[in-house]
Amino acid sequence: MAKITGIGGIIFKSQDPKALQEWYRKHLGIDTDEHGVASFYWREKATPEHIGRTVLEVFGEDADNFKPGKAPFMVNFRVDNLDEFLTELKAAGIEVLDEIFTFDSGRLGWAIDPEGRKLEFWEPSGEEGQE
Repeated sequence: MAKITGIGGIIFKSQDPKALQEWYRKHLGIDTDEHGVASFYWREKATPEHIGRTVLEVFGEDADNFKPGKAPFMVNFRVDNLDEFLTELKAAGIEVLDEIFTFDSGRLGWAIDPEGRKLEFWEPSGEEGQE
């Protein structure tokens, strides 16, 4: 059985993403990279040699990546096996989006919760924080 292994990030919409990122930097000390992503690195309790990452990311109000969800935010959950996890959700009658997105840091998939929120699931590709 596949499982959630943690929170991969919080992603939300903003009326003015650049101004909000600057506010977070100035008042909370949260810096973003060139893509507007703030990364928080940590070590796993069971395997402290493994570095993990949780992100905070802000998009504009017109961002399409929240569709078909109804909320202006998404929670990104880390999973240990994306394909198995999404198959289990489908088998339980949960709406799973057909698209899988692969990028340098891993793979993403999505499902919709009972109240219409889009949930994001991330299977990391390996050791993080080694850029």
